[in-house]
Amino acid sequence: MKKAGNEISSKNGSQADALNVIYTWNYLQWGGAQIYLLSIIRNAPSNWHFTLIIPKNSRPDLIKFFEPYGVEFVYVDASLYEEAANTVLSKIRRQWHRIRAEFAVYRELRKFDPASSMVHLDMPPWQSWILLYLLTNRMHVFFTLHNAISTTVAGWRAKIWRGRLNLLFKQPRFHVFAANKNAIDSMRFYLDESDVDKIALTRAAINPVEIDEVLESESDSKSLLEKHGLPADKFIVLCLGQFIDRKGRWIFLEAAREILRQRNDIAFAWIGPRLPDENELKRIEEYRLGPDFRYLLSENIGTTRLEVLTFLRTADVFALPSLWEGLPISILEAMALKVPTISTNVNAIPEALIDGETGILVEPGSVEDLVAAILRIEGDPDIRKRLSERGREHVLAHFDEREAAKVALEHYARCFKCQINVIG
Repeated sequence: MKKAGNEISSKNGSQADALNVIYTWNYLQWGGAQIYLLSIIRNAPSNWHFTLIIPKNSRPDLIKFFEPYGVEFVYVDASLYEEAANTVLSKIRRQWHRIRAEFAVYRELRKFDPASSMVHLDMPPWQSWILLYLLTNRMHVFFTLHNAISTTVAGWRAKIWRGRLNLLFKQPRFHVFAANKNAIDSMRFYLDESDVDKIALTRAAINPVEIDEVLESESDSKSLLEKHGLPADKFIVLCLGQFIDRKGRWIFLEAAREILRQRNDIAFAWIGPRLPDENELKRIEEYRLGPDFRYLLSENIGTTRLEVLTFLRTADVFALPSLWEGLPISILEAMALKVPTISTNVNAIPEALIDGETGILVEPGSVEDLVAAILRIEGDPDIRKRLSERGREHVLAHFDEREAAKVALEHYARCFKCQINVIG
């Protein structure tokens, strides 16, 4: 699969020299941040080179998403400590793993020519500020803020974060994007307005070409559902995302239990990137949902984005009851696929879900609200039709990855004195 045929010209009108854009992160689990970076690669000039510096144990399904675009992979033998840090020893271990992973990335980045290379990291600058500061002495450094930064941290911590961010924003080679407006607003707690104005909005967005390909396909929803153990004759409520607390996993299951006490014509499924561990499986069993709930591993759904999106289309409702979020791409993809969508009134989600118009918003943590929203959509064909049509229209109008990628690519090009208009 080739990248879009964009070109970026130099100031005198000739084709710009190839740039080497390096993406890196230091964790094993992946999600919307990687889909966001993939959208930039997909729309980049064909003569640019992309390199991923990632932990060596990264998931194979993630790597497969990037392989069709000619991306070069560099693997480092270090990653974040991803287990819960509930003791002093585990917290020390977490910090050590982070420092070790950052050093491994820094060592690899020093091998690249700074005259033609830049790096876009997914490492929070209020934590990884030393790495970012050192890198800005060599090359242009980009970071995307996907979620709002917390403004409720202890006063001493807020002062430390404020100092670190202000130091970085003074560096001319440090650049920040934000994937939603809520993330930009949160930075006002730590930065002067003049620095906030430097943050460019590059929205989390969907690929309209992929979406249209799925909608135009002749996939058999009944066969897909039955293949994965879901009843094709029931109303399907689906969630796609990491199976973690902040995604509202237990709220989702509690709502399923309440509905299944009343009804036998509705089924639930959650698609996630990893299998639940022993403790999580035990807790899932305690809800006694039986065959009307299925946890599905995303790599079993499909090894390509098109396969995952095709399965997402089989849902009658998409429900993501997050407790806090940025703006999940899964929500945007469900809306673009005409699947009526429910999520919570938190952070950037209302930027896409207009309650009663493009989706339904519920209060975070409210099982009662989620149950009512699901049953409302199931029982009202008119609202299903309105949400599916207006949700798709809203996403296509405001969350097109080609527009978001254009902003990012123009900022990349400007750093190397290229003409900033991207020619699609």
